[in-house]
Amino acid sequence: MLVLALDTATPAVTAGVVELTPDAPPRLLAQRVTVNAKAHGELLTPHLQEALAEAGHTLQDLDAIVCGSGPGPFTGLRVGLVTAAALGQALNRPVYPVPTPDAIALDANTGHPLLVATDARRKEVYWAAYDAAGRRTDGPHVDKPADVLDKLDTAVTAAAGEGARIYADVLDLPVVDARYPSPTSLVAAAAEELLAGARPAALTPLYLRRPDAVEPVGRKRVTR
Repeated sequence: MLVLALDTATPAVTAGVVELTPDAPPRLLAQRVTVNAKAHGELLTPHLQEALAEAGHTLQDLDAIVCGSGPGPFTGLRVGLVTAAALGQALNRPVYPVPTPDAIALDANTGHPLLVATDARRKEVYWAAYDAAGRRTDGPHVDKPADVLDKLDTAVTAAAGEGARIYADVLDLPVVDARYPSPTSLVAAAAEELLAGARPAALTPLYLRRPDAVEPVGRKRVTR
């Protein structure tokens, strides 16, 4: 299978072309990754086009699309999800959502219980916990870094993700060098569904926060 992997849930603008076969790990053919939290909308489409060209393929060659579903800030996260949904509809290809921390946990590959924390801004982190096999056991949630360890149900021995790096002094855990999800880990997280041809889950973003914008609750009084 030829799979396009996208993620914009973190400051990294990620696009990659990955080959997936039943008896081997996902194989990266080409990728473009730029760390710029303000450039998701400008860079994602050029990145995926360049990755496809380097891999020697076109959009029509794709069998499926995988997209990081967050959690992440609203503005950046929706770029990847909308792009993936539009491509899936235009090409008539399935689009599989993958929680972004699940992919980072696979990249970390510690073989031990792990905390994945990404930067949620506002001095908070999005976090999830994983067992030694990389299976998610808790989360994702959004909290202040100082509150995370108290909320964990099981002990972890290391942390990964950009949030873990930023707040390493607060979390007090060894930090694994896996800051953002890779295209291969995004595909690996969905590999079982992809190979089985399973119906994708709904492409629902994991925002975890209520929107900042609210509807007006009353009319303003106008006086002369």
